[in-house]
Amino acid sequence: MKTPDLSTTYLGLQLMNPIIAGSCGLTDSVEKIIKLEAMGVGAVVLKSLFEEEIIIEMEEATHAMTNRHFVFPETMDYMETEDTVNILADYLELIRASKKAVGIPIIASVNCVSSQKWTYFAREIEKAGADALELNLFFLPSDSQRGEKEIADTTFEIISKVKRTIKIPVTLKISAFQSNLIRYCEYIDQAGVEGVVLFNRSWLPDIDINHLVISSGFVLSSPSDLGNTLRWVSMLSGRLNCDIAASTGVHDGAGLIKQLLAGAKVCQIVSTLYINDLVQIEKLKDELSKWMIAHEFNTISEFRGRLSQSNSGNPAAWERVQFMKHFRNFV
Repeated sequence: MKTPDLSTTYLGLQLMNPIIAGSCGLTDSVEKIIKLEAMGVGAVVLKSLFEEEIIIEMEEATHAMTNRHFVFPETMDYMETEDTVNILADYLELIRASKKAVGIPIIASVNCVSSQKWTYFAREIEKAGADALELNLFFLPSDSQRGEKEIADTTFEIISKVKRTIKIPVTLKISAFQSNLIRYCEYIDQAGVEGVVLFNRSWLPDIDINHLVISSGFVLSSPSDLGNTLRWVSMLSGRLNCDIAASTGVHDGAGLIKQLLAGAKVCQIVSTLYINDLVQIEKLKDELSKWMIAHEFNTISEFRGRLSQSNSGNPAAWERVQFMKHFRNFV
């Protein structure tokens, strides 16, 4: 059998394969992005700008203060102690330089919590040459001040303002801790975005029992995190018009293949690159290619979504039956 075709599309962009380097410290410089392309990644998402960084630099330029209704005061206090000079200019230059240096799609990223004032910068991102924009919506599940309706309204406001501002594709990276997740994703889809990324990774705490303080822990994902993402990719595949990207828990070829079978267009990887180095990209591609040869698939489209819940006829019953089969026989 001939070598299978690993190419795919995402957000209307042509990718050599469905492996995307997600937003992280490995995508914050031209040199690192060149290395990622050399190892065979299909696209990169640049390390995120934070809404607070955009607002602060804008305020410094205009000598005006903005209404920060949705931005936590503690966050702004922290950002104002950081060196924010030229952050925006540097980000735009990273986009321009990356586009000149590599041939793979460059997806910009903004981590945001509101639609206030920062959205103007989306136009600058487009002008710099980004192929798409990923909005990492950071709604904290612990924020008791924002109800389900307010989160949905804010999401729509963000999408509407950004989509009116730019023509490049827009994708939303969302949290798994969202009430009525399927309806929320359908709402996002209807608002006109080109993609949704399942899921962003929240900061997880640990406790130092010797010093009795809260510390950071569990920064990287593990293969055991795959199940939750796989579940929702499978349930949403076939329900949405926009593309689905799987993120969190994809550490090897098996995880990649599972997500594609569930209906993902692409997979974003980060933790496995930190754990195994960039050579992991080649390993994932090789495992996918060998699996496709063994199962006589020439293209990814031949099997993508084959095991999504939408193909079962009754997704709710499918999930219930799997639950019963597993736990009834669990000893």
